[in-house]
Amino acid sequence: MAASAWEDGARGQKQGRRGCEHYDRGCLLKAQQTCEECSTLFGEYYCSICHLFDKDKKQYHCENCGICRIGPKEDFFHCLKCNLCLAMNLQGKHKCIENVSRQNCPICLEDIHTSRVVAHVLPCGHLLHRTCYEEMLKEGYRCPLCMHSALDMTRYWRQLDDEVAQTPMPSEYQNMTVDILCNDCNGRSTVQFHILGMKCNICESYNTAQAGGCRISLDQQ
Repeated sequence: MAASAWEDGARGQKQGRRGCEHYDRGCLLKAQQTCEECSTLFGEYYCSICHLFDKDKKQYHCENCGICRIGPKEDFFHCLKCNLCLAMNLQGKHKCIENVSRQNCPICLEDIHTSRVVAHVLPCGHLLHRTCYEEMLKEGYRCPLCMHSALDMTRYWRQLDDEVAQTPMPSEYQNMTVDILCNDCNGRSTVQFHILGMKCNICESYNTAQAGGCRISLDQQ
């Protein structure tokens, strides 16, 4: 393929044809923002490292990421542990996971590090594309990797407290207990079984999973 292009360029030079008015086909080009002959601007933004030409979107080159990102630069910082540029409001306020940006988005399975879509950091530290995160919230509230709550659910848990209180279980289930594992604090506890949900005794989250069989006290058997 490369040889064919070179031969085509050589033929073009012999015949006096040009790819454009400023260079002969087949010659080695030097990437730069403007044409040396007529000063035509090839791109409002040009990176001499990535050789990227683009419209002005407040781009900047991040040496640690190794690529250009859409800015403005002052709105972002590079997290060395996560290995990704993140919004300034997350500095010191997010959970870091080593090289988490090198993982694919668990929703769309596409690359996160080089994506033009902004990454969203979950409380657990895992990353999703912002658009994937918004779509996920239409179906559920948990991280698809670790099942940790993907946002602050405190208000909903208190609403669920009221619903549980207003929905007593049938008498044969009122003294039934069950072992649960909390997906938010990873704690284990034994709680009263309820069809609407079982609240963690440690962090009061309803993001729990049954970790054992149900038990009924001896006086109810």
